Amino acid sequence: MISITSSELNYLVFRYLQESGFTHSAFALGYEAGINKSTIDGNLVPPGALVTFLQKGIQYLELEANLSNDDTDMDEDFQFLQPIDLITKDVYELQKIIKEKKEKLRQDKPRGKDKDNNVHEREHGREPAREREKEKQLKEKEQDRDQEREKIEKDKEREKNKDKEKPREDLMDAKANGDKDVVRHEENGKTADPEPMEVCTSSTSLPCEIPSSDVMVLEGHTSEVFACAWSPDGSLLASGSGDSTARIWTIGDGPCHSRMQNGPVDVMVLKHFKGRTNEKSKDVTTLEWNGEGNLLATGSYDGQARIWNRDGELVNTLIKHKGPIFSLKWNKKGDYLLSGSVDKTAIVWDVKSGEWKQQFEFHSAPTLDVDWRNNNSFATCSTDNMIYVCKVGESRPVKTFSGHQSEVNAIKWDPSGSLLASCSDDTTAKIWSVKQDACVHDFKEHAKEIYTIRWSPTGPGTSNPNQQLLLASASFDSTVKLWDVELGRLLHSLNGHRDPVYSVAFSPNSEYLATGSLDRCLNIWSVKEAKIIKTYSGNGGIFEVCWNKEGNKVAACFADNVVCVFDVRI
Repeated sequence: MISITSSELNYLVFRYLQESGFTHSAFALGYEAGINKSTIDGNLVPPGALVTFLQKGIQYLELEANLSNDDTDMDEDFQFLQPIDLITKDVYELQKIIKEKKEKLRQDKPRGKDKDNNVHEREHGREPAREREKEKQLKEKEQDRDQEREKIEKDKEREKNKDKEKPREDLMDAKANGDKDVVRHEENGKTADPEPMEVCTSSTSLPCEIPSSDVMVLEGHTSEVFACAWSPDGSLLASGSGDSTARIWTIGDGPCHSRMQNGPVDVMVLKHFKGRTNEKSKDVTTLEWNGEGNLLATGSYDGQARIWNRDGELVNTLIKHKGPIFSLKWNKKGDYLLSGSVDKTAIVWDVKSGEWKQQFEFHSAPTLDVDWRNNNSFATCSTDNMIYVCKVGESRPVKTFSGHQSEVNAIKWDPSGSLLASCSDDTTAKIWSVKQDACVHDFKEHAKEIYTIRWSPTGPGTSNPNQQLLLASASFDSTVKLWDVELGRLLHSLNGHRDPVYSVAFSPNSEYLATGSLDRCLNIWSVKEAKIIKTYSGNGGIFEVCWNKEGNKVAACFADNVVCVFDVRI
């Protein structure tokens, strides 16, 4: 008899949550169930597998109940049942429900039709043969339905692969015909004159496709790579993975080459485990270099933060959280490290002593992101929809921002520390000021959840003080939007991706924007022209993208276990 194991069921539920956009629920289940240790090959599991499995189970129960029943018409019988009955009750209970409801129906009908009853009795003698014929027809219908479903799925897969091989072929054709894609230029819901959004195209090829000769593929991780960050001097690239390791890669100053890097010469492996196979998951979820670039902090699913030096040696393990760490940030001075955890708290750590200085327990649900405003104050956000501004030494929040209608995924202070941006599953991004309680701007143009946000490195206190301050937001609606914060309006909508966008990063000179999506594509956009100038299609979804200090290299971490470094000398 075919059976399904608990680990297989856990994986199907995990995939269902992922595909439905329940990211945090999927993370939690993956952590508790140890999905990363599963031997199931995810590439073999088709989309919607759990729903298909349930549908087939219901069909089987229908068939099983009918084969054990002497009633004449299966379709007639099953009109007495609800779908939930098929899942929650066994065959005998189903038969009992059908029998009772049919009996009640007979009693409600006018009596005295003896002729019909006699006919029914004669017909009943041929019931076994009839049932065998019905069984045969049902099986044939089921086979035909399965074959048709498989054909549709194969056609969809072929179409999907074709789309991914040529992600912007339709845009090329439009360009070749002299057409232009148009993006709405909106001002808080008011549509202004259409503004063209061009994509780098040609009638013969894709000149903006980054050639393999300009891509360095860094191999070594054995699971998805969730995070990456350049050291401030740009010579080292750190990556964090679901394989319970972080890695520090040495990247040369020259152009990238199409080669694989693997081994102790170019990479240091920072192990978050001691070799015990029964240890719970230690996926590296977040990492960040300090301002000097001599220390790297990593946060893990085991609730511990770790500090490493440039040589990959463990300097300190920071233990107090009781749940996975989702966010880690150094203050500018480098004496404090701030962590946010699923245990609902944020902790400020004294880096020199390796001890916790203060734990902030204001949220009523998991803390998703934290960000320093200055060396002593910071903001936190949570799945409880709230944002708190806190200060080291203070026992209560110095400011509370409420207004989001769903969990707040990310928060970021602008370069001057005067404005705080936030984004949420309620599909809005908001701008806050400590000078007022209500939000300064409420951006509502996204159609789905907003996963992350980034400020442009412009305005007072930056190396580009005379340039306009912008905010970029990346959403599950597959778009990235650029906002004019001063005027509070949508500047551009960048529509080059086909799946949720997980990461955005401005170049150091703020002229370009890198975006990474689950559609496996990295896009480099001209901020001024709102068009793609370079693109690359990989073999897995992209979780994070980041620029080096010089702005001539972009790193991206992929779901197929690799990190890629791209030459983007523009």
